[in-house]
Amino acid sequence: MELFLHTALSFPTAIYSFLLCVAVIYWLVVAAGLLEVDLLDIEADSMMDGSGQTEGLAGLLYKLKLDGVPVTLVLTLLFFFGWFICYFVELWLLRHLPLGILRYPLGLVVIAGAFVVAAPLCAAICRPLRPLFHKVEAISSKSVLGQVAVVRSGRVTASHGEAVLEDGGAGLILRVRADEALGFKRGDRVVLLEYLAAEHAYRIITEEEFRGS
Repeated sequence: MELFLHTALSFPTAIYSFLLCVAVIYWLVVAAGLLEVDLLDIEADSMMDGSGQTEGLAGLLYKLKLDGVPVTLVLTLLFFFGWFICYFVELWLLRHLPLGILRYPLGLVVIAGAFVVAAPLCAAICRPLRPLFHKVEAISSKSVLGQVAVVRSGRVTASHGEAVLEDGGAGLILRVRADEALGFKRGDRVVLLEYLAAEHAYRIITEEEFRGS
């Protein structure tokens, strides 16, 4: 255990250890319904310009063939594989060398090299997952307006919120939006009233309001 901690907290592995810890904390928060699984997807989509070319994060993911799945999942896989590679490079090689101050420039090379190796490994995992996410996107983009969903996030605001729409299977997790003053909370039954294309989300109201009661 002591060797594991020493290796995981040594440079360059420590960089990926930190990123991986952030990813784990993020997924725990997502599981609690406080954040959305595809939190970064809108930001990536917004990097598409009018010519259809992508730049920034979206362009990088496309070039690395990591598009088509939630950005947060991609980053988590990259952090994991990067950590795995750095860990064993440190364990089997770097800690046995008298590097001195050279550890830092060499460590930066290892970090970059780990990312280069991790990208195709991540792409290999993401490739078979794309049809699944495309199917969910296609279903969620159909006319589900007027259907009842159940809020899964702790609250719903004008910029945050998720609800589950039963589809006969595991259910679809959809982004939902509403005035925070309405006080929607986890477990509330709501009606999908309007699709907000710019946010890939649905504006919701209560069942009572929808029925005019």
